[in-house]
Amino acid sequence: MRILAIDTTCSAGSVALLEDRTVLGLVAAADEEPFSSRLHRDLERLLRETGCALPQVDLYAVATGPGSFTGLRVGLAAVKAWAEVYRKPVAAVTALEAMAAQHSGSARLIAAIEDAHRGQFFAGLYERRGGPEHPILIARGEDVALPPAECLAYLEKRAAGEPFVIRTTVPDLVRSLAAQRPGMCIEAAHPALAPEVGRLGFARAERGELGDAVTLDAHYVRRSDAELHWKPR
Repeated sequence: MRILAIDTTCSAGSVALLEDRTVLGLVAAADEEPFSSRLHRDLERLLRETGCALPQVDLYAVATGPGSFTGLRVGLAAVKAWAEVYRKPVAAVTALEAMAAQHSGSARLIAAIEDAHRGQFFAGLYERRGGPEHPILIARGEDVALPPAECLAYLEKRAAGEPFVIRTTVPDLVRSLAAQRPGMCIEAAHPALAPEVGRLGFARAERGELGDAVTLDAHYVRRSDAELHWKPR
């Protein structure tokens, strides 16, 4: 199965083309320009380098959030259009799940933490089940947007006393917060999430858990500024 995977949840976005779980090509943001404005250029480069065309893609896998509101809208709108035009299925994957899936060790519980700005973290806790080669990640609780100290407390509560590994885009900040928690393992997450988005999308296809252009929706976690500041007339 040929999979086009897209992550526009942050400025360090990425696009990847996979054959089942094998990455055929990857283009990741390398400058300060928002990835949402570079998506179509980077996609054109990816397809040119891999010799693939959009009609040859069997499945679109996309990170639905949390992350940049603009990036999410651009990425989801593009995938919705392609899925509708080419009549192909869609696999919706959260950015936090893709980050947790980067963990290559044997931990059963994996937390993902990324910078939500405004003094908050996005975070989620995942339980790994199934075989060691192709495990399934099951969310343990909801993804949240919380101040850093509250975020760690939330993860510990969801873990219910079990040890867990943290994969994060802000490892130095998390280490400083976790200084009083001996033995906590903290790993730096790779910013290019598209390969894991694609692999998780393939796993969803194997389980028959796919959607389409109509059902695809964003996983914002936190409301936008427009919603927060809206006042009825």
